[in-house]
Amino acid sequence: MRCLFFLCLLAVCTLSPAAPGPYDEAADSPADIQAVLAQSRQSKLPVLVVFGANWCGDCKMLDGAFKAGVAAPLIAKHFHVVKVDVGKFDHNLAIADAYGIPLKKGIPAVAVLSSEGKPLYVTRGGELADARAMGDIGVYDFFAKIVGAPSR
Repeated sequence: MRCLFFLCLLAVCTLSPAAPGPYDEAADSPADIQAVLAQSRQSKLPVLVVFGANWCGDCKMLDGAFKAGVAAPLIAKHFHVVKVDVGKFDHNLAIADAYGIPLKKGIPAVAVLSSEGKPLYVTRGGELADARAMGDIGVYDFFAKIVGAPSR
């Protein structure tokens, strides 16, 4: 009976669709960045380009921190956000290269762009690659430094 239960459970888990990740793997990232830059020109807020992948636990944690963590209000107030999927380091690499982001140092990685698309800040050493260990307060403090807000 237990065997039958586990086989049924396995079948349900296999057939149920996986929850979508935070990164749209089919997105036209260059177009998405241009659209957000157009918003930025109107609002004068910089653009936060976040490079990551759906398989990356640190990327998922950072995405959650942007949505509901203590950093969420800070991010919403100071940035327009666009996410760029890097797949298994085989997607959108030219975009990261154009901003000087060495993805081999780890993801998530970010670039803060002016409304004209010029890099204002870029992670160059995998600063967010261990976002889970940073926790919500560490993520907040990281972005607070960038915008000149007090840390927690």
